[in-house]
Amino acid sequence: MVMPRFDVFSLQLSATPTGSLRGFSPVQRLISTFYPYPGSQPCSMTTTMPVKPSHQAPNGRSQPSCTTLTEMPLELILSIIELACADGNRDRNIPLLMACCLVCKTWSATVQKILFTEVTLRSQSSFQSFIKAVDRTTPRGRMLGDSVKRMRVVLDHNQPSSLHHHSFALAVTCCPNLFHLDISLYGCAEPGKDVVGVPNVSRLRRLAPCFDDQTISLLKSGPKIDSLHFNNWSENQQSIYQLLDIWPSLQFLSIGGTTPLPQTNLPPFPSTLQRLSLRFQNTPSVEFMRWLLHNSTTSLRSLHCDRDPCVDALEYLMCTFGSQLESISMPSLASPECADMISGCSRLRRLHTERPSLPVTFYKNLPSGLEHISLSIDHDTQINAIIDYIMAKDTLRTLHVFLWNSGRTHPLLSPLRIACTYRGIELTMTDDLCLFRADLRNVGDLLSFC
Repeated sequence: MVMPRFDVFSLQLSATPTGSLRGFSPVQRLISTFYPYPGSQPCSMTTTMPVKPSHQAPNGRSQPSCTTLTEMPLELILSIIELACADGNRDRNIPLLMACCLVCKTWSATVQKILFTEVTLRSQSSFQSFIKAVDRTTPRGRMLGDSVKRMRVVLDHNQPSSLHHHSFALAVTCCPNLFHLDISLYGCAEPGKDVVGVPNVSRLRRLAPCFDDQTISLLKSGPKIDSLHFNNWSENQQSIYQLLDIWPSLQFLSIGGTTPLPQTNLPPFPSTLQRLSLRFQNTPSVEFMRWLLHNSTTSLRSLHCDRDPCVDALEYLMCTFGSQLESISMPSLASPECADMISGCSRLRRLHTERPSLPVTFYKNLPSGLEHISLSIDHDTQINAIIDYIMAKDTLRTLHVFLWNSGRTHPLLSPLRIACTYRGIELTMTDDLCLFRADLRNVGDLLSFC
């Protein structure tokens, strides 16, 4: 899940007309009530209530009925703005924040700090705009650089103005409070040999240069990254090992794209990972995972896989980490071996799966301490087994259900709702797969760093 982010290439702020507020949330309209958007009317830090006609007092003097509202505290204004942006929809919130920057100088600095919480660098031009904004020789630049917490970087060597490795490293060093880094690496085909518009693996068979010594030295001198997402869409097999060597303090790691090959001449990865997300089409080898998780045997708590691991890899993961895992996300979990392995995860609190036709024995063998379950339902799903589990367990708090086309007409949907209501379980049903998968972030168990 890639969250939308503020692209620093669009740093030129533009005024938002008042009419555009019609599509905003009630909280955003509340902001415009106290402080109109630029272009509507002059902004004032003092708001006056409507004046009613005065009336005569018994002594004959005119008694005013005008009530003046004192200056609204800046802390309250900023709290409203932050609440308006709390839904995480950056595409919708960025125009609001840009408009708020133009209201007055009092708002501008704080709202810009919110804007710079997440930034995206895709090209050299966006890097140049960003590096000017976070110039640490100025108070404003230091403030904006300190505000950056998350950064997304696209290193696409197939583009004419792609972001240079050295520029990427310089941008990271300007953000001392950066803790989450999302890197997408694309290779460059030889002239005349690139396959454009063909969505197959041939687009991934492009080489990308490794990070040079200067880039690695700059990244090591920068902030300690806690969370790393790395998608390698090239044939470069060294970049993943270079990045992991730079940040041994990682707690959350998400890797995908080209499956890495094991390296036999490297010492084990020193980090004690707490959360691991594998987003590969093909499962990495057991040798690679042993190298990666060598020091995480007592720390790993969350495991996410976009594809079901092969039997050997799943057996290694469950036998080594199953007793301590608190969150598991896999699309299928259909094999009998997998059901037996899941039943041995005694500390499991969060389970996410997308296969609707799971056997009854799967639900019967689920750990008793589960608090959050996400699953799919079609017309053939054994909902009676789910209802039996709900009625037998006291720990379950939320149940998120994805309805396939035939699942909307399942005859046991109503008894499922009744069972959840009776047990006080929050039930959410949706036919939007993206929204269903976003449940992983809402619970905050697997991707809490992102």
